[in-house]
Amino acid sequence: MTATLLRRPGLARIRTTRAPLQRLCLGFVALVVLAALLAPWLAPYDPNAVDLGNALAGPSADHLLGVDASGRDTLSRLLTGARTSLLGPLGVVAFSTLAGVAVGVAAAWRGGWLDSVLSRSTELVFAFPGMLLAILIVSVHGEGLLAPVIALAIAYLPYVSRLTRSLVLAERRRPYVEAYQVQGHSGLQICLRHVVPGIAPVVLAQSTVNFGYALIDLAGLSFLGLGVPALTPDWGRMVFDGQSAIQHGYPLSAILPCAAIVLTVVAFNVVGERWADQVARRDR
Repeated sequence: MTATLLRRPGLARIRTTRAPLQRLCLGFVALVVLAALLAPWLAPYDPNAVDLGNALAGPSADHLLGVDASGRDTLSRLLTGARTSLLGPLGVVAFSTLAGVAVGVAAAWRGGWLDSVLSRSTELVFAFPGMLLAILIVSVHGEGLLAPVIALAIAYLPYVSRLTRSLVLAERRRPYVEAYQVQGHSGLQICLRHVVPGIAPVVLAQSTVNFGYALIDLAGLSFLGLGVPALTPDWGRMVFDGQSAIQHGYPLSAILPCAAIVLTVVAFNVVGERWADQVARRDR
């Protein structure tokens, strides 16, 4: 370890200085997840309760973060909106990771024509923007969370499948794979019991980063009115609703959900990068 630090002092200093930021981001992610889980008990008001007589009121003892143009408590909507804002990206990441790993493993392990077909198929998906696919599907199925989640999961699938394919190709050249084949283990057994668990940390690190991107995409769809229904608390929808408040000189109801989106995405990206860095150091 001493020799490594002597050869690469710059990298050592970077890791040391980044550690507090990574711990801070991990704590922020835990805080956001906890707030989403406990939102029904933490929210001081019904997030959809309208009080037009109190519209656009600033922070006060009754409303710590003020209210929006419809008189709805901003803090309650932020807390409740965290549930929808995190649930959608979780669905995108879960589906794209499971399907992407299956496609990547099949392509790398079987090779031949199957690899060619699957690789060309994922390249076609790469060529089609995920947001455009989501807009097309939502325009057919209407508002809701399911349609954009499925569309974005399909768009994110190639990222996971290509990463998985490259990792499995590297694993296939390791001696333990040949040893298990000599012992009579099937390819499915080797992949499920040994190959997939071995590459799981790298894939999960990439999925953590994908979570942040999915959060931005879904928030953008909600901002365009193509995501969750109008009365559903959601950070992207809150930004859309806060436009009118900005025009009247009360930007807080739009700035706060924007800040929540940006900070959450940055936190997830930093955590995912840290995870990937730890895996890379372990494999050296």
